[in-house]
Amino acid sequence: MRFSMRPERVFSDYSGISPEYLARRGIRLLLCDLDYTLAPKSQGEPDQRLCRWLEEMAQGGITVMILSNNRRPQRVETFCRDLGITYVGHAKKPQPAGFRRAMAQAGTDPTHTAMLGDKLLTDVLGANLSGVTALMVEPARGGARTPWQKVLHALQAPWKHLAGGIHRI
Repeated sequence: MRFSMRPERVFSDYSGISPEYLARRGIRLLLCDLDYTLAPKSQGEPDQRLCRWLEEMAQGGITVMILSNNRRPQRVETFCRDLGITYVGHAKKPQPAGFRRAMAQAGTDPTHTAMLGDKLLTDVLGANLSGVTALMVEPARGGARTPWQKVLHALQAPWKHLAGGIHRI
């Protein structure tokens, strides 16, 4: 697999990704980071918008699974239970092992898998190292709060540009 932090495409948020877009690329499994990808970390439960998007994915034949580095399983477990989807927690992204566990659990392979996340150093790099399609979103509301997080997000700009910039919905 390749060492690259370049996403295939960057979206303004998750709702810009349709089941048709994924199906055209042969994707059947969409792995998603949770915090700042599908919801702000401060959001304790899924909102209606996310639930509708997940329903669209399921109707389009796309399985969505959370792949999270979160070390405390309670948040991920609760969020996923409320959504009715599965997850792989403490995935240790960017290491490929968590990606492989998720694909094995879903019964698919890298060719038919994409990863959606908000961070280059974990989500995008991990996707590329694992051989899955790397998709990126702008961090959900409140993504960069501390000075260090703001620096990290600013450093992502050139990589987003290489992917063709941010595709607005």
